[in-house]
Amino acid sequence: MKTSASSGHMLAMGTVLLWGITFISTKILLVGLSPAEILVLRFGYLALWLIRPKLLRTSGWREEALFAAAGICGVTLSFMLENTALTLTTASNVSVIVATSPLFTGLISSFVLKRGGLGARFLVGFVLAIVGIALISFSGETAALSTGDGALWLGLLGCGLAALNAIACAVYSVLSQRASMGGYDSITVTRRFFFWGLVGMIPCLAFTGFDP
Repeated sequence: MKTSASSGHMLAMGTVLLWGITFISTKILLVGLSPAEILVLRFGYLALWLIRPKLLRTSGWREEALFAAAGICGVTLSFMLENTALTLTTASNVSVIVATSPLFTGLISSFVLKRGGLGARFLVGFVLAIVGIALISFSGETAALSTGDGALWLGLLGCGLAALNAIACAVYSVLSQRASMGGYDSITVTRRFFFWGLVGMIPCLAFTGFDP
């Protein structure tokens, strides 16, 4: 499906809005559910089959491996890291840190997709953004540091997991773009990503347990 630039921007803005809401809702759900349980319950894999009941046939195992890598990075790793980070630090911290994902996407895509060298403005902006994230992560925690409160280190661990989540999202963005170059339908491609993401959740559920 082709969209104009303005339509694409509107869809991107809607995605940002919905994505921002998930941090608050997940934080609330963590009161009674584990990160792995939320990971399974939040996905509408079957709904995608209802929307587009069409089987996706890839060109071979190499392309299928690309779909699998994208699904595990974008679903399993990304959301496990996000959900776990939300148990250790605030939703605002996690949401701001994950917002750096486009920076990592630009950095990775310049090497993987050969989109050309990165300009000085990007590199300066990247460094400033990382410094800003570090300042946000330490904000309000200096009192805990002075008293030796372990909550500080748990909070910083949560911020670190959120940063890894941003990197996982960036890797997913690059891999999914490469997978989409085959001219496949976007819904069936997303469904295949979700399938491999669900497969990747099996070890997580076996380790953490699942109580429906």
